[in-house]
Amino acid sequence: MPPWRQLAWNEAWRALGGAAADESRYAELIAAWSEPHRRYHTLQHLDECLALFERVRPLAQAPGEVALALFFHDAHYDPRRHDNEERSACWARASIVQAGAAAAVADRVQALVLATRHDAVPAGADAQLLVDIDLAILGTEPQRFDEYERQVRLEYAHVPEPDYRAGRTHILRRFLARPRIYSTAPLAAWFEAAARQNLARALARLAGPS
Repeated sequence: MPPWRQLAWNEAWRALGGAAADESRYAELIAAWSEPHRRYHTLQHLDECLALFERVRPLAQAPGEVALALFFHDAHYDPRRHDNEERSACWARASIVQAGAAAAVADRVQALVLATRHDAVPAGADAQLLVDIDLAILGTEPQRFDEYERQVRLEYAHVPEPDYRAGRTHILRRFLARPRIYSTAPLAAWFEAAARQNLARALARLAGPS
């Protein structure tokens, strides 16, 4: 287990002030992210998010809250369910309250996790930063983006190909239709153009022969 990941966990709690990092909760989270049915929503994704966050930490108004939201944002992930973000957000809130942090802090982290439903443009600087980090995969180099697309398909192996193509096409078109995919200026500069190219390629594949 990379030591820097646990250091990031401990630093997130220190940034909250007055709350102690829970080692048992950290172990539970890592176990959840390591569930065998996951292919994209794995420790690889978590680590990519945490690494990117370290590059843009100065943009966060409450860095500890954003970091904890990253740790919890896909803590529950079952591709057959539609309430993963809600369940993950509740786990985050309960964990923070149990650790002795203020309820207001727990409420803010819960709201940050819920922002990763990607059903609306996020409001607030920290939510925008968190969502941009989560969506950075769309603007990665083509090789990593294509790997991501394969990983997502494996998570939905239970879905027949025509249904998967229709659903995935709907999701990717929604992102491409946004005036801006990324809300924060640095991430938009880094990822916007590449994300649009990747999404266009993916949609072309989905529209092609099986």
